Amino acid sequence: MAGMKKTPLRKCVITNEMKPKKELIRIVRTPEGEVLIDHTSKKSGRGAYISANKAVIAEAKKKNALSRHLKVDVPGELYDQLLQEVKE
Repeated sequence: MAGMKKTPLRKCVITNEMKPKKELIRIVRTPEGEVLIDHTSKKSGRGAYISANKAVIAEAKKKNALSRHLKVDVPGELYDQLLQEVKE
């Protein structure tokens, strides 16, 4: 029992579901103001997690949700990059 690790949970900003961190994609606004996909989840800046699901990414693009959460304009190309990375 002493060796059990807790799985870190994060909330998807679109669906508001709590999921294991590995099932989500982190988008980060760096201190310089650029918006990137953070594969390591260690880049500094304001982050937002989104489910790795094409329908969720499409909804985020339609509602411009990442722009609201990161408080900066998110380019449409970022959503296209996200869609390419997701397999579903």
